[in-house]
This record gives sequence, structure tokens and C-alpha cells, in this order.
Amino acid sequence: MTINKTMTDEELVKLYEGGVNEAFDALLLRHKDRVFTNIYMSVRDKDIANDIFQETFMKAICTIKQGKYTEKGKFLPWVIRIAHNLIIDQYRTEKSENTISNDEDEEMDIFNDIRLYDENVEDTMIREQIYEDVVRLMNHLPDNQKEVLRMRFFEDLSFKEIADATGVSINTALGRMRYAILNLRKLAEDNDVFLCQ
Repeated sequence: MTINKTMTDEELVKLYEGGVNEAFDALLLRHKDRVFTNIYMSVRDKDIANDIFQETFMKAICTIKQGKYTEKGKFLPWVIRIAHNLIIDQYRTEKSENTISNDEDEEMDIFNDIRLYDENVEDTMIREQIYEDVVRLMNHLPDNQKEVLRMRFFEDLSFKEIADATGVSINTALGRMRYAILNLRKLAEDNDVFLCQ
């Protein structure tokens, strides 16, 4: 069977369930950037992000192969939810090992964030600085607001996808976004950070 780009996620999942391995390759190719960005923005460590990324898709493969996939029409939010759960597990492991929190070492966060731009040399230094400032300020937001901001602006998810991935209503996701933006603006003012280019 020929896999084509117009096939929906659901059609590709069905094909994969039926033994067409290329169908999962197409799903992976379609969503890998979004899923990896989601993970990387949370853990900010390329090796850990790669490990979680691989484990996420291994869990997805196992679930589909066992016939337990029930998220009809919601493949991407479902995969992001798997990744989100693995990220939480990672944070719990880090906490038990007494790692330094983001709030205690902002300078370290800035250097970690600069690495995000290693692949985008064509971006200007101004854009990089704004990006770094935004990411640094985001670390001071409550987790649920930070999560919505990350999903909306860095992964380009719709509010429906965000609601599905986080297990809340669309109104709750919108509310969190509203408060996140208000808090981000306040943080920017308090720290003399300009968020416009």
C-alpha cells in the first residue's frame, strides 16, 4: 500500500494496526518536531529529551500494536500526553536527586536556552535575546500557565489540542493563557525586559 501525505492520522494508525509499518514512519515524520520541541522546552537537555522522545514513541507503538489505542482523531494530543507523563516522571526523579531548581539558577537557564538557537544561525541576535528573555521569564510562571504558553507558542497547538493534551476544558486552557500573558507582561515590566522586536 502506498502511503501519501493526505492520509489522516487516523488512517495511518489503522494501517499500522493492520501491519503496514511505513504508516507509523509517516506518523513519526509528521509529528516528531512538535513532540520533540514539547519535550525539549520542558527538560532543556538534549540527551534527556531524546530519551523521553524515544520512550514516548515506543509506548505509542506498544499501545497501538496491542490494540489499546482508543483516541480516535486525537493522535497528536495523545502522544503529547504520553510525553507529558514521562516528563513528570523525569521531574520526580530529578527532585529525588536534589537537582538545582530553575528559580535558584537563572543564569544557567539562559545558557541552556541559547542552545535552542544553535540550529537557527540565520536568526538575528535581537530575536535570540527576546526568545531567551521570554523563556527565562516563563520559568517564573505557575506550571499550568507555563505549559499552556509553551504548547501554544512553541508547538503551535490549538486550544482544543492543548485542552485535550492537558485534560482540561478549552475555557480553562484559554483562562490559563490569559493569566500567563498578563503575568508575563508584569514580569517583563518589573525586569525591564522588552518583548517586542
